[in-house]
Amino acid sequence: MRIILAAIAATLLPAAASSQSRVAPCTTATAACEQWVTLGAGPARSMVYANYKLNTPNAAVTRAFVLVHGTGRNADHYFETAMAAAFLAGAIENTVVIAPHFVADTDKTQPNEVLWPNRGDTWRSGGMSTSHPALSAFDFMDEIVRTLANKKLFPNLTQVVVAGHSAGGQFVSRYEMANTVHGTLGVNISYVVANPSSYAYPTALRPLPTGNADPASADKEALGANGMKWNTEFTFGPFDAAKAPTFNRWPQGLEGRTGYTAKMTDAQLTKQLVERPITYLLGQVDVLPLGGFDQSPQGMAQGPTRRARGEAFVKYIMDTLGAKPRAMIVSECGHNDRCVFTTDVVLPVVFPK
Repeated sequence: MRIILAAIAATLLPAAASSQSRVAPCTTATAACEQWVTLGAGPARSMVYANYKLNTPNAAVTRAFVLVHGTGRNADHYFETAMAAAFLAGAIENTVVIAPHFVADTDKTQPNEVLWPNRGDTWRSGGMSTSHPALSAFDFMDEIVRTLANKKLFPNLTQVVVAGHSAGGQFVSRYEMANTVHGTLGVNISYVVANPSSYAYPTALRPLPTGNADPASADKEALGANGMKWNTEFTFGPFDAAKAPTFNRWPQGLEGRTGYTAKMTDAQLTKQLVERPITYLLGQVDVLPLGGFDQSPQGMAQGPTRRARGEAFVKYIMDTLGAKPRAMIVSECGHNDRCVFTTDVVLPVVFPK
């Protein structure tokens, strides 16, 4: 990764020096790339890594790629992943790359930095701040998107991609269906969800433990000649609530929502889930209980592996709700953000023309 980042800097310095109007990007996850996003009326704020200033006009930028970290809240690592992807796509000079940092209430903070919950309705599901109760984690992303859509800052920006991996994938899957800024800002917003442990089902039905959701064989679906085949042998039915009484509460389902997500009806959330442009990325071999895999009864109700859960959820929303998402199996990737987002077939998804 250090070699790639060095190559980025070496490639871009001559171009930056040749034009007074072009700004050299920040390329490493250091203090130099840290910026603050003011939330609400301030002084509440949250930190992001970004390759270009978010408060300085930049006419060269035409798109934005926002990548949300996983459960480790390692935004520095995810910024490096996003920058590596932008470098491989030849997209650094015209793309704002952002990695937001959701600081949990157990982390060290800076003055006025917002703390996000890491239990219950967590930051990954839009939960309300523990330090600033009027702010939700989705408000943080809303503010990022509003900044990117500000024509005084980015007059030529037309595309925003909000992506996340693992816990970040959970965040983006729920933000896609719940946010209130989509379609209101004059820019195209699309969403990329990679390898989350769970999804917010719009009904109380769940995949039955048969076919491709059979726990005895699901971890083998990724191997052999059919490893890249999108599995579709799922059937759905009522889940035995005695095994997990809260299986359909937010964020695994739509019941019991509070805060930001309580502003909309179930029907509105379902409509937005279906209509908004989203891509689901599943690692071919993401079938092991690694990286914070949700093994709670509520999580296991959605399937035995991350890959099986994603395939089942996509089948459900397509067959039952008429959704038309893009869905891809990413070859030879497990539960690894860098493998997923730097793969050739994924680059056009996160850096659309």
